[in-house]
Amino acid sequence: MFDCILIANRGEIACRVIRTCRRLGIRTVAVYSSADADAQHVRLADEAWPIGGPRPAESYLRGDAIIEVARRTGAQAIHPGYGFLSENTDFARACEAAGIAFIGPRPASIDAMGSKAAAKALMEKHAVPLVPGYHGEDQDPARLAAEAERTGFPLMIKAASGGGGKGMRIVREAAGFAEALASAQREAANAFGDTRVILERYVDHPRHIEFQVFGDTHGNVIHLNERECSAQRRYQKVLEETPSPFLDDARRARMGEAAVAAARAVDYVGAGTVEFIVGQDGEFFFMEMNTRLQVEHPVTEETLGLDLVEWQLRVAAGQPLPLRQEDIRASGHAIEVRLYAEDPEANFLPGSGKLVALRLPSPSRHVRLDGGVVEGDTVTIFYDPMIAKLIVYDRDRTQALERLREALAVTDIVGPKSNVAFLERLSRHPIVVEGRIDTGYLDRHLDEFLVAGTAAGDTERFAAAVALLLADETTPVHQAADPFSPWASADAWRLGHAGKRVVALMEGDTRHEIEAHGHAGHYVLHEGDTSCTVAGARLANGVLSARFDERSRRIPLGIEGTRVRLHDEQGRRWQFERAPAFAWGGAEGAGAAHLVAPMPGRIVLVRAAPGDTVEEGQELLVMEAMKMELALKAPRAGTIESISAAQGDFVDADSVLVRFAETA
Repeated sequence: MFDCILIANRGEIACRVIRTCRRLGIRTVAVYSSADADAQHVRLADEAWPIGGPRPAESYLRGDAIIEVARRTGAQAIHPGYGFLSENTDFARACEAAGIAFIGPRPASIDAMGSKAAAKALMEKHAVPLVPGYHGEDQDPARLAAEAERTGFPLMIKAASGGGGKGMRIVREAAGFAEALASAQREAANAFGDTRVILERYVDHPRHIEFQVFGDTHGNVIHLNERECSAQRRYQKVLEETPSPFLDDARRARMGEAAVAAARAVDYVGAGTVEFIVGQDGEFFFMEMNTRLQVEHPVTEETLGLDLVEWQLRVAAGQPLPLRQEDIRASGHAIEVRLYAEDPEANFLPGSGKLVALRLPSPSRHVRLDGGVVEGDTVTIFYDPMIAKLIVYDRDRTQALERLREALAVTDIVGPKSNVAFLERLSRHPIVVEGRIDTGYLDRHLDEFLVAGTAAGDTERFAAAVALLLADETTPVHQAADPFSPWASADAWRLGHAGKRVVALMEGDTRHEIEAHGHAGHYVLHEGDTSCTVAGARLANGVLSARFDERSRRIPLGIEGTRVRLHDEQGRRWQFERAPAFAWGGAEGAGAAHLVAPMPGRIVLVRAAPGDTVEEGQELLVMEAMKMELALKAPRAGTIESISAAQGDFVDADSVLVRFAETA
């Protein structure tokens, strides 16, 4: 076994690898960009070295700098994690040339699976089931059109290189093929520098089921069962689980055999994943192979009781696989979701900023958290905005889903917006609960999973007010000499009667003023013509319990500074900000007179100039942030007065980028 390894990655996966190494007594070396100097993986590793600027191309993609750190620190092996250099054959070969073990497959195996077209040709030779279609070298448009007619419609055009949904188009009839082909090729050229495509028969309402495979240098290859990843949005996985609710023992055995055959076809060593597309009739087809550890590997670990990172280390050190195929025994059900800094109500716009508060469920046998940040850390604009992976486990799928709902209910993220409420809706949706979801369901029915526009009811507003009243009464107004002095509390007590207090709450842009009489958990509340009598109110352990007009309610609730978050048994969430009790009208905001940056980022294109007359919705600038490009459009028609950002500039969130001239 190795004495020291370098981790050529960051965030959650780097922390994950460090945990296993620490358990095995292996010294770890981390590398970091200038944006990650205070990151958790830097703090957890035994030592850490800077390798460049904040952008990946300046740091985590610099294989030469990483190998130099490995040399200087005496690291015997490099673990690439996932993403960045994990499937880069040049980097794998450079490690070999430097006499450093690459904890992953052989470069030839990565090459063989790096092109979808080449991988399909190889799988065809080894009798692995393929979706009918075309993956040949002849890319003449006329040949592709003829192959499309032979394959039949609907079909899918897919970029031969790369992934992540880029260069993919669904074509339902021949008349739309030429235009879709040109569009897919343009996108593929921009994303991967390769215009080649493959054609596949489109499988309606497919499921995405993948098999974890493992090989060693002694010729052993096995699979570690499946993971269902059919809950997807724009080809990105949202919820992963094992076992699949769709597979029976016979289908599982056939797919497992095909996965092992695919791995043997490329003489595979290490951890890999063979992905299949599965029709509603149970017929399955090879889709691709990921030649690395997958983000969702923890669900496999939880049901098998294994540490796949430990297996990677042992295999890379030349040891045989710890188990044979017949030794693999699964029990229970595991589900993983990813907590992201993103705004589902704004088309899942990635977010960034300081994690002012990070409330996560307590780890246990049933709840696992794999994260790379803690409260007080900053989610930066330069990398993936994942905050943590939440993995739950129980004896069956029903109980595991209930564990997931319980864990999400106590999760709260203050700072950048998050997808927690979206995941709660997902975990409760009938199509997920019944295990009937397909890969396109979320995109077809996304509105069913979003929560925008759900205004709080009277009970929720009154509950928020009661929580703040209780908090006020237990917080001293000032430090009295006698801590038990009645003058040290703010319960509005008056001689002969309880005084009136006003609790002002902002629900989005709506202001609510609630008059409260009473104290110590007993109140009469008024908002306009609506009133409520509250009795026996107590706030403890994140739960408000009280009788509202004699109806007893238990409401999960949290207070963070001036912010109150409520949650109900259907997974709905409401947020209020406490405002000054007395407000005066002020000047109206500039509103559409400005175009502001929605998040921190770098300006990559400026498409307008001062003096231009533009229409509402016209693209004015293009920003790069969180590994994606955002088109910034005119909020209204008008004349541009000034533009305060140039191509290449980094800008802060909410900074004014474009000012419009005042209209007469």
